[in-house]
Amino acid sequence: MTSPDGAVFTDGTRPADVLTVVAVTDVTPSVRRVTLSGAPAAVSAAGPTVNLLVPRPDDPAPQWPRIQRDGRIVWPQGSHGVALRSYTARRQDPDLGEVDIDFVLHGDGPAAAWASAARPGAVLAVAGAASLAERFTGWLLLAGDETSLPAISRLLAAAPAGTTGVAFLEVAGPEEEQPLAGPPGIAVHWLHRGGTPPGESTLLVDAVAALERPEGDDVFAWVGAESATVRAIRADLRGRWGLGRAQHHAIGYWRRGRAMSPAG
Repeated sequence: MTSPDGAVFTDGTRPADVLTVVAVTDVTPSVRRVTLSGAPAAVSAAGPTVNLLVPRPDDPAPQWPRIQRDGRIVWPQGSHGVALRSYTARRQDPDLGEVDIDFVLHGDGPAAAWASAARPGAVLAVAGAASLAERFTGWLLLAGDETSLPAISRLLAAAPAGTTGVAFLEVAGPEEEQPLAGPPGIAVHWLHRGGTPPGESTLLVDAVAALERPEGDDVFAWVGAESATVRAIRADLRGRWGLGRAQHHAIGYWRRGRAMSPAG
């Protein structure tokens, strides 16, 4: 049972924020941008990293979970068909009540299936959000594949004008490159894996391995890609580069052979 305004249930939980699709755009052959509309407060809270509740594509009335005061999700009993996936919002505009989410369409996970079928009027929900764990320093390393492009685009856009560094972005080919805005001192390198399947290339690992560590401690590295790739780069950053915990953030965005967030 809800309160009269529908904002809070009598057990203290609240409903998930439901967003509605208003536009769908294919940014590249494998990336689909879904523009969602919602209340300004819901859009403002939907990022930069956002936990999406993704229904089955053919479900017009999903059984959404409730959210506890501490952010924990209370799932409905029985089969509900809603999957939890973590994404980075490419754009948030609370004034317009819009948020853009980019979905990578390779794979057969629930999010890719939902995005492939998404049309205006479709719905999904938001169950919470978090930061990108960024830290802006004088020298910045960014490394990732298609799944981390929204995060890296936001990091580049937010980096101070005088920041220097390198960004390595692995994609299938030139057709998958996207315009990125950032400080002129950060060199952006697109790495094309060609016919190598996602998650099987060593391009990112090799690129970081060939990079000389900058001098000093005013350094931060942010890495997001397939889990095995991230583990290898993290080991290099901790070992050869000697970076401490506060100097890097490396997260496996997906795992080859499994439907995971956010590529799932």
